[in-house]
Order: sequence, then C-alpha cells, then structure tokens
Amino acid sequence: MNLFLDPNVAYLVLVVGFILGVLALLTPGTGFVEIGALLAIFLAGYSIYNLPVNTWALIILIVGVVPFLLALRKFKQWYWLIPAILSLIVGSIFLFKLETGAPAINPILASIVSVLATLFLWFVGRKTIDAMKARPTQDLSRLIGMIGEARTDISMDGTVYVGGEDWSARSEKKIKNGSQVKVIKREGLVLLVEPV
Repeated sequence: MNLFLDPNVAYLVLVVGFILGVLALLTPGTGFVEIGALLAIFLAGYSIYNLPVNTWALIILIVGVVPFLLALRKFKQWYWLIPAILSLIVGSIFLFKLETGAPAINPILASIVSVLATLFLWFVGRKTIDAMKARPTQDLSRLIGMIGEARTDISMDGTVYVGGEDWSARSEKKIKNGSQVKVIKREGLVLLVEPV
C-alpha cells in the first residue's frame, strides 16, 4: 500500500476513479465498471487519509460532482459539464500538498492527465446529453392515421403492412387480404384498423 502514498499515483487513481464513476452512472448494470470505480475511490480515499491534503481542493472535488449530475440527469445541457470538469482538474491537481504547502503533483503529469480527462469527459458527456435529448427513432404513435395493406384476412386478428413493417392487427369489420387499411388506434403492438 506504500505505492498509494505517492501523491502522483494517488492523483492518477483519483482521476481514474472519477472517470470510472462517471461511466458507471452512464452505463449502469455491468458490474465491472462499478467495482473498478469503488476500488479506485477506496484507494484514493486511503491516499487522502494518509497524505497531507488541501481541504479546499477536496471540497472543490466533492462539489464538482453536482454540476455533472445536473448536466446528465436534470437539465441535460452541455454547459453544466464545464464547471464539473474544471472542478475535477483544479481539485485533483491541488489536492495533495508538500510539507511546504506547494502542490505535490508533477506538473507534466497533471497537464497530460488533465487534458486526457477533459477530452474524455467532454466527449462522453456531450454524446450522452445528445442521446438523452434525441427523439426516439421508434415513435409508434406515428402509425396512427397511416395507410397500409392487409396481409391476411382481418377480423379478430390478422396482419397488416404499415410503415415498412408487418404488424398484428384487429378490426371491428372484416377486411379481406390485400385491401387497404387505415390505422385508427394502437394497443401495445397490435394495431386497430379499418378498411379504407
């Protein structure tokens, strides 16, 4: 565990834990990412407990999670990612300090990791927000009012071709195979149709 008492290693583990935590929020249920995030955060916590830290930098790190969650869960706006990423960079670089009070992180390592983490979080965050705001490609309500063709005789059940796909269908009136039909309602994946 002495390896984790090196501020540079602790810094890397903290950033990796944060990134894995973000991925765990975005892709829940896999288990591997969640375990990796918990392990990295546990190891970073061990380092934070045993190394001299700047309390203000730790507060910035913790508070920086809030705008990230707001960006992904509540507001779904990309500009909330900016304070989240900035707080990760500033908080993690200045978290560990030397006895003199100066930052303990190697500036070259901090620069490289900050750029890579920023690019990754920006890309993943923007794509996630875009996906959340996108209109579903399968909007089944668009089928109502469309004209299709009966593939079988339809009364209590049958099949129609509407919107480029075959659908289960019902009708109050008997409809012959090959007739044109109009969708008047949808119940689950069954279309209620009437003859045109």
